[in-house]
Amino acid sequence: MAAQHLNQFQFHSVSKIGIIGAGISGIAAAKQLSGHSPVVFEATDSIGGVWKHCSFASTKLQTPRCDFEFSDYPWSERDNANFPSHVEVLEYLHGYATHFDLLKFVKFGSKVVEIRYVGDDHSTTTSTHSSENTTSGEYGNLLAGHPVWEVGVQSSNNPDSTIEWYGFEFIVVCIGKYGDIPRIPTFPRNKGQEVFKGKVMHSMDYSKLDQEAARELVKGKKVAVMGYKKSAIDLALECAEANQGPDGQPCTMVVRTLHWTVPSYWIWGLPFFLFYSTRSSQFLHERPNQSFLKALFCLFSSPMRKVVSKFIESYLLWKLPLVKYGLKPDHPFLEDYASCQMAILPENFFPEADKGNIKFKRASKWWFYDGGVEFEDNTRLEADVVLLATGYDGKKKLQSVLPEPFRSLMLDSSGTMPLYRGTIHPLIPNMAFVGFIESVSNLHTAELRCKWLSRVVDNKFKLPSVKEMLDQISREMEVMKRTTRFYKRHCISTFSINHSDEICEEMGWKSWRKSNWLSEAFSPYNSRDYNEEKED
Repeated sequence: MAAQHLNQFQFHSVSKIGIIGAGISGIAAAKQLSGHSPVVFEATDSIGGVWKHCSFASTKLQTPRCDFEFSDYPWSERDNANFPSHVEVLEYLHGYATHFDLLKFVKFGSKVVEIRYVGDDHSTTTSTHSSENTTSGEYGNLLAGHPVWEVGVQSSNNPDSTIEWYGFEFIVVCIGKYGDIPRIPTFPRNKGQEVFKGKVMHSMDYSKLDQEAARELVKGKKVAVMGYKKSAIDLALECAEANQGPDGQPCTMVVRTLHWTVPSYWIWGLPFFLFYSTRSSQFLHERPNQSFLKALFCLFSSPMRKVVSKFIESYLLWKLPLVKYGLKPDHPFLEDYASCQMAILPENFFPEADKGNIKFKRASKWWFYDGGVEFEDNTRLEADVVLLATGYDGKKKLQSVLPEPFRSLMLDSSGTMPLYRGTIHPLIPNMAFVGFIESVSNLHTAELRCKWLSRVVDNKFKLPSVKEMLDQISREMEVMKRTTRFYKRHCISTFSINHSDEICEEMGWKSWRKSNWLSEAFSPYNSRDYNEEKED
């Protein structure tokens, strides 16, 4: 097979390591693996990922600057309390990439169209990762000494161009779960968007419009926004702001699943980090690999976890008109936090609702008719424009490039992607995945795992056996399942510090990173705590 590729296509062997994607995770991986001069394939003309290609004019960071920064590159206005816009985030990422000379590794306009496994073509390949993969044995070195994967790359600007093939010993997949492939709802026959006389657009396509075109799309129009997560909230607000005055039309948000929203990172005068982002607060929550005494403590601390969740809910119900608009979720706040679905509300969102510019409709099922949207209660909503804030199909995006049998192994029986330390799939050889687990700060999560990954690549320590890694993943997933019904999002927010502790211990670092026990117990953790200088 490899020889056939050589005959038919142009073949390159330029580096041991290939990285797919130049978003936050891809840039973090390039920095930590820069000693190997990796090749980074980026399908677009810019770094930044979703911050460049899936952001609206109103999109802002959901965390303070100090919680969204690389450990060795602070924001210029780190203590500025305002959340930076997506433009400021992109400027920060470009500054980081330029400062560390990472852009030289990036091949822009290079779309990965296919990945092929060629490890079986080499007699030295371990049987653990043959096409008849098994859960026994060692995972093996990440750098095998010979190409294990071939990556087919095509020019993004010319789909008819020749596919160029690159051979790598190790690949880091950083394409993330968002962007590229929109999740489009399915409808009964003759009830899809083909019968609708208006305009239907997914939020991904809306994000590609310039500010004036986006405004013209919704101005003076009856707009329905399908969804109630962050993108939907931003879309509804942009629609409301474009429809000020007597000629404006209200925007209606069609809400299937409610989630808790937060106006700021202060709860009854207390900083939000005290509730979930310190070592002492996370001690109340279950974690993998805990001792019998810790498990017993978690059992008895269950009422305290509920008290914390109720305390936050009481503030949100007092501060926001959730009951007035029928937007109070039935599940505890903890479940949204534990699944990384807590959204920060724009300041003027509910004021626009109070003016009648944003309306809400609860519905579990809906479909199109020629004049708008119809619901299962037989009511109808007239619409000129329907905006689908229905998310992305990240699993399909990943499956589209992975070959068999690894495509079938990608998800486990629960529909989640089993990743050891959120990075290594035990059943897929010589490949890592960065940016597929979530936390309160995805940048910090990605950077620390890239630091860990670089040390695995350099054989600073060995990975556990395939079985031990699968067992660890299973324990983490069981914790998530017991914490939130939305566990498939693979969020580690309630035990993120413990997750980082275990990573540090594997790297030979101190797991407790603060200067004194008081800070260790009650100060929030962020990227700066994991700077290598702390190990000197």
